[in-house]
Amino acid sequence: MTAALDKNPLSRRALLVAASASVASVALAGCTTSEGGRRPGGRPPAVPPAPSLGAPAAMYAAVNDGGHAIPAVPWEKINKRYLRQIVPDPTGEAPGTVVVDTGNHFLYVVQRFGRAVRYGVGLGRQGFEWSGKGVIEWKQHWPRWHPPAEMIERQPELKKYATEYDPKTKEWKGGMAPGVNNPLGARALYIYQNGKDTLYRLHGSPEWASIGRSVSSGCVRLMNQDVIDLYDRVSEKSPIVVTSGLRVTA
Repeated sequence: MTAALDKNPLSRRALLVAASASVASVALAGCTTSEGGRRPGGRPPAVPPAPSLGAPAAMYAAVNDGGHAIPAVPWEKINKRYLRQIVPDPTGEAPGTVVVDTGNHFLYVVQRFGRAVRYGVGLGRQGFEWSGKGVIEWKQHWPRWHPPAEMIERQPELKKYATEYDPKTKEWKGGMAPGVNNPLGARALYIYQNGKDTLYRLHGSPEWASIGRSVSSGCVRLMNQDVIDLYDRVSEKSPIVVTSGLRVTA
């Protein structure tokens, strides 16, 4: 066989050219599958489609949580802009950050790929008293409600929920027991700044009609179904920004 090729230089040259082309083809194929997973032609991977949160009827259906029966929210009576939804992120903050926009009555949890989960919120006087940056220091399932002394002065009927601090146990005694009628609702998230309690709270509320409005008392309230969803998306020590300066078009 070798002798035959030696006698026919044209055939040998053709064989070498074909072999070189095969090696080059293999090398080229190897390049197209490297470069950090980029697609052929240099295009970056496509952004995954926005996840769906489901229909409002499912999101705001009645639920039993921790032994408490939370009634369904009549979501049809609420302006649809205040229902839980995924929107383009208007905050510019890092993923995982919570942003409260007091000017528009929205709360955002920033996601990847320029998106955010948005909730409608209701605000009280305390909801406007603090702004800036802090952290969610801790979270609580079905918290007790401890009305402040000034509220009890305005509403004497709340005196039965007055609380006292016990220095021996280092606990607060009294308050309203957890439940669907508790003003803090199903969950509460406590905001600290520089290691100190801001007295600013994100919490649930049975008063779904107050969402998107400002009323006399309270901090930042969400529908109970929304605060449960928020609680599961946000971890302790997550950053939070409270502002009134976001530009929102819808």
